[in-house]
Amino acid sequence: MERITISLEDDLARKFDELIRSKGYVNRSEAMRDILRDYVSEQTSTANSDCIATLGYVYNHHALDLAERLTSAQHEHHDLTLSTLHVHLDHDNCLEVTVLRGRTQQVKAFADAVIAQKGVHHGKLHLIPVETTTPYKLVRGHGHVHLTP
Repeated sequence: MERITISLEDDLARKFDELIRSKGYVNRSEAMRDILRDYVSEQTSTANSDCIATLGYVYNHHALDLAERLTSAQHEHHDLTLSTLHVHLDHDNCLEVTVLRGRTQQVKAFADAVIAQKGVHHGKLHLIPVETTTPYKLVRGHGHVHLTP
C-alpha cells in the first residue's frame, strides 16, 4: 500500500473529520479511499463500458398517467431493468428504486428520461462501472455472467 500526504485548511479538515465521524469511519484513510474510489470510477467510466446502477426517485402517483408511463419505460427497457422496489410514502408520493445493468450510456439515458418525467422529484442515479465476463461456456443460451466492480 502506498502512503500519500495531503494538506488541508483547518476549517476543511474539521468539517471532514465531523463528516467521517458521523458516517462511522474509523479513520481518515478509510474515508479518503472511499471518496477516491468513487471519484476515479466516475471519471473513468466510458459510454461503452458496462455498469450496474441504482436509480432512486420520488414521484406523485396522482400525476397524469405517470405511474403507467414509468412502468412502461421499464418494460420497454427490460434489458436494462433488473428489479424495482416500490414504497408508498404518503397519500400522494411513492419512492421507487430501480436496479439497472447495461452499457453506461444506455443506463444514463434511461435514468435521465425517467428523472425528466413531469411529476418525478428527487431523482438520483448511482452508477458503478463493472467488467463483464462469462466464466462458463453458455450451453444452449444458458449460463451466467460475472460483474466485477
